[in-house]
Amino acid sequence: MKIFFKKIIIYILQLESRLVLNKYKPKVVAITGSVGKTSTKDAVYAVLSEFAYVRKSEKSYNSQIGLPLTILGVPNAWNSPTMWLKNILKGLWLVIWPHKYPEWLILEVGVGKPGDMQETASWLSTDAVIMTAIGETPAHIEFFSSRKHLIEEKSGLIKTLKKPARNASDIADAGGAGLLILNADDEVVLSMKSKTKNITVTYGFQKDSDFLASEESILYVKEDENKTRSKSIPQGIMFRIDEDGSSLPVVIEGVFGRNHVYAALAALALAHNLKLNMIQAINSLKNYKVPPGRMRLLTGIKNTLIIDDTYNSSPFACESALKTIGVINKESKLKNRKIAILGDMLELGKYTEEAHKNIGKLARENIDVLAVVGARAKAIKAGALEAGFDDENIFEFMTSVEAGEWVKTFIKKGDIVLFKGSQGMRMERAVEAILEDQENKHDLLVRQDKEWLDKK
Repeated sequence: MKIFFKKIIIYILQLESRLVLNKYKPKVVAITGSVGKTSTKDAVYAVLSEFAYVRKSEKSYNSQIGLPLTILGVPNAWNSPTMWLKNILKGLWLVIWPHKYPEWLILEVGVGKPGDMQETASWLSTDAVIMTAIGETPAHIEFFSSRKHLIEEKSGLIKTLKKPARNASDIADAGGAGLLILNADDEVVLSMKSKTKNITVTYGFQKDSDFLASEESILYVKEDENKTRSKSIPQGIMFRIDEDGSSLPVVIEGVFGRNHVYAALAALALAHNLKLNMIQAINSLKNYKVPPGRMRLLTGIKNTLIIDDTYNSSPFACESALKTIGVINKESKLKNRKIAILGDMLELGKYTEEAHKNIGKLARENIDVLAVVGARAKAIKAGALEAGFDDENIFEFMTSVEAGEWVKTFIKKGDIVLFKGSQGMRMERAVEAILEDQENKHDLLVRQDKEWLDKK
């Protein structure tokens, strides 16, 4: 019965969404891929909101029901029939009575099972599509017959693009209509050029990228200590963006990781093709609000540094996180201990053991102490041992709460601690154990809504 009512609600909300889109005619940017969708969405929002009235998908509302919630501007009602009725009535009122509506919608579009993207493409029309990286072993691959099948499903979003613009000038004049933006560092994503006649723009570290990133490095800030010496504190990332003969510096504070470089590149590629002021666009990214759990820098107890990447995990994203912590402080030659607390990566199907072992092998090269959480993560430990990781520096737990209690007593001043794991592992609970700013944990950590906190 619940499934039946859910289908009815989805049908009504989608119908209202189509009517709203037809009535208010906002420009729509849709983002998909397997890595960095939410970071890209937030970077695009940060840039476009400097120039227009913009709405983005809240949190990760990227499903068949999440997209209508964003379009209608209503919250997730979870298991409340009364709230769902209110949402439907609000959507109807939006259709009937004129409202001030966003000029741009930034939508994150995900797939969880075969047919999801086809369903979305049947009613959504987009002005620009951004395809992030997919990686060798994407999240949710367990529910698809093969990697190729999952890629085909995600590429279906390209079919939502409006009629191709004749040239770049037409794209800007039409508010971005018909633009496809691709991550050039992912060969499969780059090959999607052939799936459309629309104008395509690429971004990445590959030399042939239209928007090329270079000179990527950690941003350090000098901090006085006892007024007698100073130490370098990692503060964020910086890089250069090169396009058509121009080279501009980009600084993003409060985060680590190449995924944020990619997110910025995609956002700036869109801004450039809309003929927006690039200096203003770049400045909007310096301190923009990065969502919790996505390589955010937080202060831990005992004067430690937390790298919070607990929103979700996949092999590609976990590899990137480990490589990032591996390069921290190499330039300054400080001897901070680097600790990684890694939870299970879920929904990998037949690739589960191999993917976890590979993470363990990579851990050997980048960290000093490894803690694994969950049944699948035992393979991370196995891979690390095979690579020569010292057994005395590997710790094993079944839950994130256990890992949090351990790390609270294990860490010492100056440690850098990376937390990562799939959503179902609730690794934010381990972060909470050593978070210094407990008063603001609701804003700093992922999954702090009552519905999530009530889950065991």
